[in-house]
Amino acid sequence: MTGRLETEEHQALRAAVAALGRRHGREHDREALWAEAGKLGYLGVNLPEEYGGGGGGMAELSIVLEELGAAGCPLLMMVVSPAICGTVIARFGTDEQKARWLPGLADGTRTMAFGITEPDAGSNSHRITTTARRDGDEWVLTGRKVFISGVDIADATLIVGRTEDARTGKLKPCLFVVPRDAPGFGRRQIDMELNAHEKQFELTLDDVRLPADALVGDEDAGLLQLFAGLNPERIMTAAFALGMGRYAVTKAVAYAKDRQVWKAPIGAHQAVAHPLAQAHIELELARLMMQKAAHLYDAGDDIGAGEAANMAKYAAAEACVKAVDQSVHTLGGNGLTREFGLASLITASRVARIAPVSREMILNYVSHQSLGLPKSY
Repeated sequence: MTGRLETEEHQALRAAVAALGRRHGREHDREALWAEAGKLGYLGVNLPEEYGGGGGGMAELSIVLEELGAAGCPLLMMVVSPAICGTVIARFGTDEQKARWLPGLADGTRTMAFGITEPDAGSNSHRITTTARRDGDEWVLTGRKVFISGVDIADATLIVGRTEDARTGKLKPCLFVVPRDAPGFGRRQIDMELNAHEKQFELTLDDVRLPADALVGDEDAGLLQLFAGLNPERIMTAAFALGMGRYAVTKAVAYAKDRQVWKAPIGAHQAVAHPLAQAHIELELARLMMQKAAHLYDAGDDIGAGEAANMAKYAAAEACVKAVDQSVHTLGGNGLTREFGLASLITASRVARIAPVSREMILNYVSHQSLGLPKSY
């Protein structure tokens, strides 16, 4: 399916993860799959070898998530724990932070959530109001976060806060590791229509006191660290969407080959076959952009990767939504039954259009950064 663009090692990884996904399937036990994927080295394939990872990058990690999704068992926390948090700590953390967190993130025995979104800031990271102030040797965090995935199953959350620059007095972003049981760190589950293993939470940080080493890396590198986590997030969201789209199309194709109403299977009719072919083409095109983004990121080209990662996330989300819609339509009434397992994807496929950043904000990014058009905001 991916031809010669991938190395033999990548193709072997894809085949092995696909086999794991097929063993667990749509009705998988999330904890069991997470534990096995960690034990086999798939969760930490992007993390440094000296800390128990695979020594690869986003190219490898995106393959893992895509193939699990194509088998009907995507692990959403892969987008957050190894991809965002693992990457940020591996690139910017102190030796002690790396030793404390990376081995567990790599083998899946520890999980970290990521807290950036706020109720009033939306996609505007410059409006983040969660603040961190020094108090002797400690940091004190105050603020709120919303739509934070998997906080209840994570050992800690990597929180994006803002500190005051001593020289300019301006607020600058910094990242802090906040343990799940830290005093003053509260969470409230948000009632979602999504049928997902990973729940969404609103967080409150009410004078949460943290030791000095809770700050990840250098206080002055906060913005760089933040964006180092956002490109992997977009690449992995694309992988998540591609897997889901492939899963839906595979189900629809199998049904169209078998379902017979008149003389031939319904898949013989162009009105059924062509939209599925189109969905397949668009998913393949989106994967090409995802592979480009992963390649650029792994090569250290953060700026080039930023453009490609945003484009990949946009393309994969659009392709996924179309693929799911067409697949449900192919099955007709059966597409809405629990038995065939596609109806819940109608809602789930929209996630990639909205999170971690809306398609409209990606179009803003491309119009400004790629095309040089003036900003409207």
